[in-house]
Amino acid sequence: MKDFIKVLRRFLPPYKGDTTMMFVYNLLGAIFGVFSLGAIVPVLDTFFNKSVEVSVLEKMPWELKTDVVMHNFNYYITLIKTEYGPEYTLFFIAVVALTMVLFKVLFTFLGSYHSVNIRNGVVRDLRLQIYNKMISLPLPFFSAEKKGDIIARSTGDVQEVEISVMSSIDMIFKNPIMILVYLIGLLSISAQLTLFVFIMLPIAGYIIGLTGKKLKKSSRDGQNKMGDILSTIEESLSGLRIIKAFNAEEKMHIRFSEESNSYRRIMNSMMRRYVLAHPVSEFMGTLVMLTIMCYGGMLILNGTGNLTGSTFIAYLGMFYMIIAPAKAFSKAAYTIQKGLAAMDRIDQLLEAKSTITDKENAKSVSEFGNSIHYKNVTFSYNGERNVLKNVNLEIPKGKTVALVGQSGSGKTTFVDLLPRFYDVNEGSINVDGIDIRDYKMKDLRNLMGNVNQESILFNDTIFNNIAFGVESATMEDVVAAAKIANAHDFISATENGYNTNIGDRGSKLSGGQRQRLSIARAVLKNPPIMILDEATSALDTESERLVQDALDKLMENRTSLVIAHRLSTVKNADLICVFHEGEIVERGKHDELIEKGGAYKKLYDMQLL
Repeated sequence: MKDFIKVLRRFLPPYKGDTTMMFVYNLLGAIFGVFSLGAIVPVLDTFFNKSVEVSVLEKMPWELKTDVVMHNFNYYITLIKTEYGPEYTLFFIAVVALTMVLFKVLFTFLGSYHSVNIRNGVVRDLRLQIYNKMISLPLPFFSAEKKGDIIARSTGDVQEVEISVMSSIDMIFKNPIMILVYLIGLLSISAQLTLFVFIMLPIAGYIIGLTGKKLKKSSRDGQNKMGDILSTIEESLSGLRIIKAFNAEEKMHIRFSEESNSYRRIMNSMMRRYVLAHPVSEFMGTLVMLTIMCYGGMLILNGTGNLTGSTFIAYLGMFYMIIAPAKAFSKAAYTIQKGLAAMDRIDQLLEAKSTITDKENAKSVSEFGNSIHYKNVTFSYNGERNVLKNVNLEIPKGKTVALVGQSGSGKTTFVDLLPRFYDVNEGSINVDGIDIRDYKMKDLRNLMGNVNQESILFNDTIFNNIAFGVESATMEDVVAAAKIANAHDFISATENGYNTNIGDRGSKLSGGQRQRLSIARAVLKNPPIMILDEATSALDTESERLVQDALDKLMENRTSLVIAHRLSTVKNADLICVFHEGEIVERGKHDELIEKGGAYKKLYDMQLL
């Protein structure tokens, strides 16, 4: 329960108003519930014609005491009975009881009305926290995590928290109030019998609680396994073409079956324990109820208490009203454990430390002035093998630098360090003579635009994809950027022009069209530094020509870092750097490197062949 209280203390403060009103309405509902049951006593007495005649002179001064209230209530009932008869009195008491019930259900509804606001608001806040945290975490975090598991925490675990924890808010703020108010009512009827109840209830609660001790661990295991299942589904959908090409359907089927069977075994164990809660609580509740009936009956028969038949029936009614919230507590004890296990997994994501952050007094930067300088840069992803080794390179403003070399030689890592997708292990990267780690990260990335080998587009309209990240973009701005990227003609030919939805990851467009939208997006951002990562390598000849023409326009008057496998696309670069095993082994212009006859010449000749 401590963990549950901690969760409430984290998420309820923004909803203090709703929480207060929920508490007040539930309190009023419980009070009117006691009054509605208290009205049973005069009904029974009137029905059996056993009410004590109370003279007008015996009316007691009003006090907030049970005996005074009941005495005066009987006083007015006696007056009505004397003047109008038992039938009219019975009808009057029934109307009073019905009115009490009406107020009870009204206030109970109003309490639940406010609990709905809290429940849905907290779940929304939790989803926003997860999403904001997810997009704020650096790329290294996602290299070590499974996408499916992150999706499971963002969806299934949040849903489990909603079902298990947030649905218990109403129980926490209503059931204790109901139990307390009804216990006060029970004490006012018979203190002796109620003390007996105090002994029985904790024993029953302890027995019920024994069955749910290991539920949280089983639930956490199940949610971890669901993350594995979602990871397998995500990998299968992403790699469906390869699965079919290599006839690996059976292999993937076996893998998924093993994961599903493991999840089934975990959930069987958990759900068997979960469904045990109801019969155990049902049995214990009935046992306590019957024990109290026997004990209370003995008190009446022996005349040792102040109970009468009618008050004992009202007592049993109130006690029965306690059993329902008490059983809800026992059921909530199970469901809350499941939700807390999901919350633990969510907290692993929310509490993940970001390894790439702004310094406390980070500097702002809005313009790129002179140069980019890599100084003795060494970098490793895992701390074991260095992907870059003591690299030095200065890139003057306005120049185009091409990075070439074999796959895995460190080119992409080299450019990923500039916008601080990763931080260097040794050395530094300076922009205008200042270490990029001293700049505000948002300002630094505003200086740069990216066009990658894989066009990263969103399931949205062409306009919104081009204007992505540029809040004030107008249609005229987007059209102008599309024209520079050689994209305007094919956009105009689509069904709805710039308002056409391009599908998941731009699936409704060809590779060349997707790449030109990426270029248009970079053009609209209009950054002084461009990073182009093999932007034409996956295109056919015609598309490559159109995209290369757009890239040439994009790089005009900009500082550009270009990763290229097709060396013909970087002949005109101001500087070509040849990477090999994390080092720059050659640098110079195209003609100079050809004359040198080294690694670049070898790569160039291989492409010619």
